[in-house]
Amino acid sequence: MKIEHIGLWVKDLENMRTFYETYFNATASELYHNTKTSFHSYFLTFADGARLEIMQREDVIDRNLENEMLGFAHLAISLGTKDNVDNLTNILVMEGYTLLSPVRTTGDGYYESVIADPEGNRLELTV
Repeated sequence: MKIEHIGLWVKDLENMRTFYETYFNATASELYHNTKTSFHSYFLTFADGARLEIMQREDVIDRNLENEMLGFAHLAISLGTKDNVDNLTNILVMEGYTLLSPVRTTGDGYYESVIADPEGNRLELTV
């Protein structure tokens, strides 16, 4: 058994597609548009085959981005090495993305940082 993909509601579909393509080398599918429901989505495929579906629909409302909430908490992306974690963290911070937790080794042994994507979703950048 494997997780086929994770779905993520977003406000700005094109901005989020560009973010994941630019910093995580994701490849986007063709835009899907259901005209009956005004649903739009892209499947973003990563090098290892993992997929993230980013979705937008006008009636999906915003959540409080300031606090944690019940449900999925973060997306962890393994970058392979500590240098890759350090480098991408620095690039994202220099380009204005919010650093939620600096690079460190966690109590459970992960070398990671936590960055907010353009819409405030938490990304754990790990080895």
